[in-house]
Amino acid sequence: MASSSSPCPVEPVADLPSSCSPASHHPLKFITGKASSSLYLCRVCKCVVIASILAHSLVLYCDLVGWATDIGLTVSHAESKVSPCQQADGSPSADVLEPEVTLPEDILWKIHALMPMQDAARAACLSHSFLHSWRCYPKLIFDMRALRKQTKDFINRVDHIMQNHSGVGVEIFKLQTRNDFSVHPSYLDRWLEVALTPGIKEFVLGLPIENEMKYNFPGSLLSGERAHSIQYFHLSSCMFHSVGKVGCLSSLKTVRLHDVGITEEELCLLLSNSFALEHLDLESCYDIRCLKLSHLLSKLNRLDVQSCKMLQMIECSAPKVSILNYDGPTIPISLGGSLQVKKMQMTSTDVPNLLHYASTKLLSIAPNVETLFLYSLYEKVNTPMVLGKFLHLKYLEIKLFIPTRSPDYDFCSLVSFLDASPNLKMFVLRSTPMQVEAPTIESGLIPGVKIGEDFSLASCVWKHHHGKLKSVIINGFHPWKTMIELTRCILGYATSLKHLILDTTDGYHRRNFAKCSPLGKDTVNEA
Repeated sequence: MASSSSPCPVEPVADLPSSCSPASHHPLKFITGKASSSLYLCRVCKCVVIASILAHSLVLYCDLVGWATDIGLTVSHAESKVSPCQQADGSPSADVLEPEVTLPEDILWKIHALMPMQDAARAACLSHSFLHSWRCYPKLIFDMRALRKQTKDFINRVDHIMQNHSGVGVEIFKLQTRNDFSVHPSYLDRWLEVALTPGIKEFVLGLPIENEMKYNFPGSLLSGERAHSIQYFHLSSCMFHSVGKVGCLSSLKTVRLHDVGITEEELCLLLSNSFALEHLDLESCYDIRCLKLSHLLSKLNRLDVQSCKMLQMIECSAPKVSILNYDGPTIPISLGGSLQVKKMQMTSTDVPNLLHYASTKLLSIAPNVETLFLYSLYEKVNTPMVLGKFLHLKYLEIKLFIPTRSPDYDFCSLVSFLDASPNLKMFVLRSTPMQVEAPTIESGLIPGVKIGEDFSLASCVWKHHHGKLKSVIINGFHPWKTMIELTRCILGYATSLKHLILDTTDGYHRRNFAKCSPLGKDTVNEA
């Protein structure tokens, strides 16, 4: 081992020695890449300390605490007035030990920027070079749930780090909190003043839902040069009425506003110069009543509007919208005659009859849709015939959240969607399973049908067949007369059918875990 006073120069080598494999050296953390390696080998311990440049970015870094020990730079609590482990907030101490690594400063800064925030703080405890770059650390990510800190400790940690940051070089700032988080607005103002500096690219402020802070995001923080670089902007649970002070957001690609107090006029002003915008996500923005999006948003390709309960209409003239997700009451929707919408999801959890709305209005909204999701609370009336054809629709998924509220609904009427989609390949029907009484001999196995009673397929008779439908899945299958009729109808109607799944559960075949969730007794009885 070399003494701590001896310099430890490094030299490039062509290959990674077998003695310096990740398995034999715990301090090394690897991120695999495809580029040819440019490795640096310590002459003293023959241990790789920096390696592999992938697309001009370092993709491997060394844990400096362990590396310093390996090459003889002993770090002990006795030699340092303040131990890194004694820091309550994970930030570097004032007294540091300097490992003598003769590398260009810009390379060291790149390595530092690639480290997770906690590791970067620890590295700054050992190196003056890293301490200097720590004050310009580009990724400030604070997640209260991940850190598992109480509100006071979390606030102290964030406040200490933000006070010691120079405010230079920040590219990413994320503050994610829990429901129990509460802080005086002056703290947020101070943190955001440091974070929102020229060069910021990604900004997330996630305050708790239904919080009592009523924080008003200061639009002046997005003025001038600060506005030009930002690409991703996400606000949650705050007010945003000072939009007039926002500068030109010329690089903005994604805007997500969740539970944000902003009017349609203020939103229009916010997006007035965001010509690079690609994704707009609005959720629970109750002050918006009429959403109008200009044709000047020529790059907008995805629009999400969810739970904006006061919304009365959507009028989007952006020419390239290809994905539309809407969750709310059935309202007039106009996409300016756009033929680009390929994927669409419509959800209505507050009012019924979404399927009726879709069968009569959807062709004028998205005539070229290829993937369609329709999630309805329940249906009071049967689905009418679709007047026209969805010539490009290949995947259709329909879900009824409360099927018991639709006792008279004829599931066979859903065939109207199949008949209007001549190129449909897959149809999925989801019906939420419910608690039901076990069938008795007196009542029969099919509600409304007595034993021995015959029922026909009169409501499902079609004059022609579907030649493209190959797969049908029905989740939450119930022994209802019209649902059984629908199944029998599909068997005779879809001449190219290869797969039919009738599942009495809520899609257990789609489980993501190795073990199935337990089924209730009533569900088993129904099956």
